[in-house]
Amino acid sequence: MSAVSTSAQPPLQEHGGGDAKADRKLRQVREVGILLALVLLVVATTIVNPNFLSAQSVRDLLLGATLLTILAVGQTLVIVTRSVDLSVGSILGLSAFAVGSLFAAFPTMPVPVAIIAGVLVGTVCGAVNGALVALARVPALVVTLGTLYIFRGIDYWWASGKQINASDMPSAFLGMGRASVLGIPVLALVAVLVVAVVGWYLTSYRSGRELYAIGSEPAAARLSGIPVDRRIFMAFVANGTLAGLAGVLYAARFGTLDATVGTGLELQVVAAAVVGGVAIFGGSGTVLGAALGAVLLTTIGSALPILRVSGFWQQAVVGLLILTAIGLDRVLAVRAERKLRGGQSRGA
Repeated sequence: MSAVSTSAQPPLQEHGGGDAKADRKLRQVREVGILLALVLLVVATTIVNPNFLSAQSVRDLLLGATLLTILAVGQTLVIVTRSVDLSVGSILGLSAFAVGSLFAAFPTMPVPVAIIAGVLVGTVCGAVNGALVALARVPALVVTLGTLYIFRGIDYWWASGKQINASDMPSAFLGMGRASVLGIPVLALVAVLVVAVVGWYLTSYRSGRELYAIGSEPAAARLSGIPVDRRIFMAFVANGTLAGLAGVLYAARFGTLDATVGTGLELQVVAAAVVGGVAIFGGSGTVLGAALGAVLLTTIGSALPILRVSGFWQQAVVGLLILTAIGLDRVLAVRAERKLRGGQSRGA
């Protein structure tokens, strides 16, 4: 009986059909290419300014990439299902202000309770997005563009022009933003842990691999019995949770909070994921690639001023990377489609 049920269910393809093994190799080559570009950028900048690789500079670079990495990992879960979440910057800002407000209102509140509360704010926001996209069947771009302004509006209403300062938060909480282990910032270690856990989930659990199947072909995923709406809903919830975590870490690192925290960050998050090899068309990409994309964009932002490149060209470089990544994704998709058709014609 078990043998029959197993054979009746076709194995899931992790990266969207066609020659999956060849596509996986191409993705790995792409990640190596990002890493190589990162190394070359660091070497070039260090030649111009040897202090670029000083202990403090490396620490600042790691801290700068932390929040973007966590947000890019969450965005990966959404993009692989052929969706996008433009509200992550607003969710981060709302979660950060929620944590600061709790400490200001209840100075003796235990730090873990405030952290959990901040993460839960992000989870609720993610659930709102997921319900509208998966259950109401409204396009993700429309939904999250709307909630971007709704969540930001709530933040402005809550703040009412006020600012929360480091003096309003306990030193134990702020110490998280300054603490390090063997010279590595604790916040950066949290980001590494997030990348490892989410990457392990996507490759080791069937529900994680089903996200790729949904992004590759949603209609086929439904016909094969995959609970598409539930998986998309949970992807948005997880993304919101990670955005809430990023908001908590933002509060711990900077200590000064107002209603503008996280404004415009959503575009950087999508850029990091896309540059890191997460196909904007859905169905492929890894959290490791998204993390590398986040580190690369952060390094570009720090290195180009040292190389005396104007701010305009910094934005142009990022835009060129995005267009190149999307073009490469399209080439890979066409290549996979041709191989699939070729295999079907030979089989016929």
